[in-house]
Amino acid sequence: MTAKVQKIARQEKLPSLRNLILAGVDEAGRGALAGPVAAAAVILPPRHRLHECRDSKIVPPEQRSQLAEQIKQQALFWAFAVAEVNEIVKKNILQASLLAMKRALQKLRFNPDVVMVDGPHAPPIMTDCYAVVGGDARVKAISCASILAKVMRDELMRALHCRYPQYGFAQNKGYTTARHLLALKRHGACRHHRRSFAPVRELTRPNHPGDNGRPTAAEHPARKRIHPSHPGDNGRLTAAEHPARKRIHPSHPGGNGRLTAAEHPARKRIHPSHPGRAR
Repeated sequence: MTAKVQKIARQEKLPSLRNLILAGVDEAGRGALAGPVAAAAVILPPRHRLHECRDSKIVPPEQRSQLAEQIKQQALFWAFAVAEVNEIVKKNILQASLLAMKRALQKLRFNPDVVMVDGPHAPPIMTDCYAVVGGDARVKAISCASILAKVMRDELMRALHCRYPQYGFAQNKGYTTARHLLALKRHGACRHHRRSFAPVRELTRPNHPGDNGRPTAAEHPARKRIHPSHPGDNGRLTAAEHPARKRIHPSHPGGNGRLTAAEHPARKRIHPSHPGRAR
């Protein structure tokens, strides 16, 4: 069971919430091709100095980082949460975004009287909620949540860049860019890509390396020896890679796993052609 949700269109007047504790919620990363979708929830004091906060998409990156620190210092409560890539693929991006919002609200150390969410959809929660279209530009708590979600998700993507530098996550944050699409075509998708999204799905065809979600040979050089086209595709070293195993190669006289007479002189007396075979 969830509380009531009221949708407020862009041209509608916002309700008066005097004397009520309001939490603003917004998401980041919904349109990206890789990485989690993130959300933040913020409860502001009646008086604050966060007047420069507005929709994170129109705030320069340097100013966003500065404002994020101010929000953390001045907010009464704030929280950050994500929905992972596997949840995005399983549920769809809308439901995963609402799940991230719900988790952010659950992580707040205080239950607000009312929640305002940016956009026409609201997460399934037990608190009365307003889904405000254009809320990140109209409600200060939502603007602050927008900035926090964006800045903290960007930090996660920079961390992913250290593991997967070929995709340029530090620059594109998982979003669609020419370089990102070229990297997808060249390297395939890593496990942090959203394979249910059309650009990822189209550029990682079944015959493309990396389409199984595991590291490609380029990502994990040690796995080159077990590439499907490699003689050692059963996961074991070939004779060329492990000289000590040459004696048990299928075409070798000792293919039964035992030493041949040539390798073990003491066994020459029981060789099939040896006179002492009957003993």
